[in-house]
Amino acid sequence: MSQSIKIDPLGFREYDARWVYKKDINSEGIKNLGKGLGTQIIKHTGKENPRVIVGHDYRSYSEDIKSALIEGLISTGCYVEDIGLSLSPMVYFAQFNLNGDAVAMVTASHNENGWTGVKMGIQKGLTHAPNEMKELKDITLNNKFVNGEGNEKKINGFQKIYKDDLINNNKINKKIKAVVACGNGTAGVFAPDILRGIGCDVIELDCKLDWTFPKYNPNPEDLKMLHAISKAVKDNNADIGFGFDGDGDRVGVIDNEGNEIFSDKIGLLIARHLAPTYKNSKFIIDVKSTSLFTTDKILKENNCETIYWKTGHSHIKRKVNKEKALAGFEKSGHFFFNKPLGYGFDDGINSAIHICHLLDNQNLSMSKIIKELPKTYQSPTMAPYCKDEEKYQVVEEITKEFEILKKEKIEIDNQPIKEILTVNGIRFMFEDGSWGLIRASSNKPSLVIVTESPSSDERKRKIFEFIDKLLQKTGKIGEYDQKI
Repeated sequence: MSQSIKIDPLGFREYDARWVYKKDINSEGIKNLGKGLGTQIIKHTGKENPRVIVGHDYRSYSEDIKSALIEGLISTGCYVEDIGLSLSPMVYFAQFNLNGDAVAMVTASHNENGWTGVKMGIQKGLTHAPNEMKELKDITLNNKFVNGEGNEKKINGFQKIYKDDLINNNKINKKIKAVVACGNGTAGVFAPDILRGIGCDVIELDCKLDWTFPKYNPNPEDLKMLHAISKAVKDNNADIGFGFDGDGDRVGVIDNEGNEIFSDKIGLLIARHLAPTYKNSKFIIDVKSTSLFTTDKILKENNCETIYWKTGHSHIKRKVNKEKALAGFEKSGHFFFNKPLGYGFDDGINSAIHICHLLDNQNLSMSKIIKELPKTYQSPTMAPYCKDEEKYQVVEEITKEFEILKKEKIEIDNQPIKEILTVNGIRFMFEDGSWGLIRASSNKPSLVIVTESPSSDERKRKIFEFIDKLLQKTGKIGEYDQKI
């Protein structure tokens, strides 16, 4: 008897799909997801046998999941091209290189063990946005599948093609000593080779593949991972430290003194470095990012425009594409380089390469380069637990409260709110450049809280305490993953 189909509807997130394997979805459920995706690809491309590029990350169960997904895709008529063990950006790149019609990457990125998921896209360089996810969910859960005759072929040696593409255009002159940390995730097969290839002196940290993640999750926002990189940078007297997430589309950065540099500041440094060469460019940043972009002298001098947009790799990617922006930067470490610097998708290793170019072109250490930016006091990204079915409503209620606070000119730490941005949750800003953000996480049952102040550490904390007090009052908030 075949097993019954298990597929939790909540696994369909804003721009990808994620489940705890076997608890929330089983292999029959994954097969149905493949049928749903195949049906959707056929509908959007108008092709009877669209070519779909598929890859998987290094988790013990990812190959099984990929096999079930492929079975579903083939049953609709898709011609699957399997490039094997991959990073998400390698699959995105393969769509350009092999001219595929769509992509499906089996990965749960940096989520804990037990999680699985799929990142997918049809239009080159873009991943599913909420509309496509909603459509996919409807097709999959209501069995609106088409039937066809597809096939599968293995593409061998694609890792080398991807590595060479990044190495060949990016050679550096300086011997930059770089700690490359992969948290035992899939990037360990790629990042050290590529960075060595461009000319770095690489010190590997946790680059051996181990799907049990014995030390910590491969997540460059995880403080444990950042502390380990910091120690390795200091122990080895390195110029820079890079931390890559589980599927290689994000990077975290530690300077030569062992200090973490938040990714939005790295984005600003890269934007400043690119601005004189690419005048009149647009940069897209997410609502969790520093307010320094809007006041930066170099960007202003070169007539560059900054647009704040929704957090989430799919949203920023689409906005970069739509605005024909030169680059996009997300606080979580997803960076997007558009032509001529990249294909518009997020690739953590390409981001690290751009930081190497920055060091290569300036006769300064990373810590000195970062000191050229005005100092701000930033909180880490904090995520208090909030049920999936309640989180959006909580944010909506809090937004109304802040709108009243602004209207009535009620002061928070002696300053009234100057401006409110509701493109994604609520970001409220003050005259001195301080701000706070509350939004719903798009891939976990939690909210996301960030605060920043150019004035003082104390002010950053006061803004957070104010947010926390409002949230606690709702009675719908659980433990924080980390707190300032």
